[in-house]
Amino acid sequence: MSLPLNAAVIEPLKGAAPPDQPNRQMLARALDQALAAIDRNLAHFGDDFPAPSSIDGVYPAIGNIEWTNGFWTGMLWLAYEATGAQRYRDAAERHVTSFHQRQAQKINVNHHDLGFLYSLSCVAAYKLTGSAVAAEAAMGAAELLLERYQERAGIIQAWGDLNDPEQSGRMIIDCNLNLPLLYWASGHSGDLRFRQAADRHIEAAARHIVRPDGSTFHTFFFDTATGQPRHGKTHQGFSDDSCWARGQAWGISGFPLVFRHNGDTRLLDLSKVLANYYLNRLPDDGICYWDLIFTSGAEERDSSAAAIAACGLLELGRSLPLLDPLRGDYERAALRTVRQLSEHYTDTDGTPGGGLLKHAVYHKPHRVGIDESCIWGDYFYLEALVRLSRTWEPYW
Repeated sequence: MSLPLNAAVIEPLKGAAPPDQPNRQMLARALDQALAAIDRNLAHFGDDFPAPSSIDGVYPAIGNIEWTNGFWTGMLWLAYEATGAQRYRDAAERHVTSFHQRQAQKINVNHHDLGFLYSLSCVAAYKLTGSAVAAEAAMGAAELLLERYQERAGIIQAWGDLNDPEQSGRMIIDCNLNLPLLYWASGHSGDLRFRQAADRHIEAAARHIVRPDGSTFHTFFFDTATGQPRHGKTHQGFSDDSCWARGQAWGISGFPLVFRHNGDTRLLDLSKVLANYYLNRLPDDGICYWDLIFTSGAEERDSSAAAIAACGLLELGRSLPLLDPLRGDYERAALRTVRQLSEHYTDTDGTPGGGLLKHAVYHKPHRVGIDESCIWGDYFYLEALVRLSRTWEPYW
């Protein structure tokens, strides 16, 4: 694999090591507050799911139909691990039954987000409980994801008709987080097709989605007939040549998560480049704007991107050698992010159906979920709290 590290020049961090240490009291208070919100929402939603983003601070209830449903189930598994409370496990296992039905009946599965859906619901269930039903559902989802693999281009197509030249060949940075499902399926089944597809996709992401300065395209197009790269664009960012904050966070988090599975240390070097680019473009409070082209002003922040980045920084720090000089900087930056989120971005209203985090952005260009709660932000905020509070093995 040839990663675009440009002679491995990593931009120095600016003020990335503030003089603070993990505050167990803050983490315990934040985790208690998050669990209280989960309890309210468990009673509110029953066996339904929160919509991707809130409307006026409250998530509409939906069935198991969206690309985001796994985040709510993943929160239930995290709550179960954090507390051992049976109510969380019972609810999550009912979700597993729903996810098994969804992949069997192919209900809105014609996209690459099957990793988001099934790693946090069914792979998590299998790892925590050994559920055969969960493993069967996760394997079914992995097969569906593998169907989206474009052999010549070596990518998993994000969405759109695989046979339509106008739609085919799009990969997006988000898919870094979908690849662990393929690695898990390969290990579980012994079928190397899953691993080989994931390896080729992450190579393409490293080579084409990451720009020479360490910023990222949201999306990149290939000619699926020839396999040749075409061009990068944005779908949710400010412009084609800006850096969408949540996309950068997917990269920071996804490259070291894939490293867990394939052991390629160059992915850690690449994640460092992305992490430094991100950290050097934060405003004073450390919570990113929705696109990293903005570093000050009145544009909206994206607390959900900040939560994803915090988990990525923790995963990156954990994966680096103990003597790596940046390891501690990344861990302290993640802690600072979580502290700021817990103190200034949490929803303390106590409204049933409300999110854990306020001030997130779903899709600014489409005017959807702006300055609202987003369910993935809630999930990654809780994951970050769990990562900081205990030794935790990812569901990814």
